[in-house]
Amino acid sequence: MATVERLEVKAVAKWVRTSPRKARLVVEHIRGRSVPEARTVLAFTQRAAAREIEKVLRSAVANAEANHNLVGDDLIVSAAYVDEGPVMKRWRARARGRAARIHKPTCHITVKLVEIERAPEPAPPAPEPEAQAEEKPKRKPAARKKAAPRRATPATKKDEEAEA
Repeated sequence: MATVERLEVKAVAKWVRTSPRKARLVVEHIRGRSVPEARTVLAFTQRAAAREIEKVLRSAVANAEANHNLVGDDLIVSAAYVDEGPVMKRWRARARGRAARIHKPTCHITVKLVEIERAPEPAPPAPEPEAQAEEKPKRKPAARKKAAPRRATPATKKDEEAEA
């Protein structure tokens, strides 16, 4: 069995200042979609992470067009995932001389694109051979037996008593 390698193009945005959990919600919407469809979905998604993911998608398409001579609209998002980046830890002053820790999460966004697998175009149908001079004799359809008429059954006992 021969394996067919598909050209895969990717783009990564590292240290994006958004929570990985929030970015994963947006990435799930574009996974497996075509590039034009994914762009439309991201354009109408109101989450802030959608803008960052849209930038990564644009970068991946630009990589495919510039480095591999592919057409951007003929690509699909084969994989899109968000990994956790480092968490910046900060302090905030609180009452009575205390401090509260603030976590500022980052994430790494990866988008991978592959070319759409198109089925080979079917060959044109072969011309039909000319009708033969001899025709087969037609059979006479078999006669059907007539079924006995069905008797309607009453729905309830009251209907039975009324008929009797």
